[in-house]
Amino acid sequence: AVIASRSESLARFTESYARLARLPAPSLAPVDIAELIRRVTVLEARRGVVVHPGPSLTVLADGTQIEQALINLIRNGVEAAQEQGGGVRLSWRVAGGAVEILVEDEGLGLPATANLFVPFFSTKPGGSGIGLVLTRQIAEGHGGSLTLENRTDRSGVRAMLRLPLPKH
Repeated sequence: AVIASRSESLARFTESYARLARLPAPSLAPVDIAELIRRVTVLEARRGVVVHPGPSLTVLADGTQIEQALINLIRNGVEAAQEQGGGVRLSWRVAGGAVEILVEDEGLGLPATANLFVPFFSTKPGGSGIGLVLTRQIAEGHGGSLTLENRTDRSGVRAMLRLPLPKH
């Protein structure tokens, strides 16, 4: 049983490492933010994600990569919120030539932020420790950024995925 358990853990680790190491350059195409968010929020069946729609807009992005980034953020938010019986809210806005996609949970919040983006570090049992690293790598590959901070209006975390808007 011990060998089987370690073998499964090692297989998860190597698969995670391979995914992290081979992230391709984004294949840019027009992506409708509202449609993208609709697609990823319906995937989360454990707890409904409340969407507060923002402005109608399109970005040049790799839709598959941005979907994966949002799935990672929503999954983290839902897992944190479930522990507290709270919810998850997703919204977006335009600020400073970029779209800011916010995933806000009502979990306990972050005890510390020093290791958030360290590959293979996880505070979750069975966590691979690559979700946030991969999400940040996707954001930066698009010329954007990812930030996480404790909420100031209530308990929980606010994740902000920032992507540049096309220049006209």
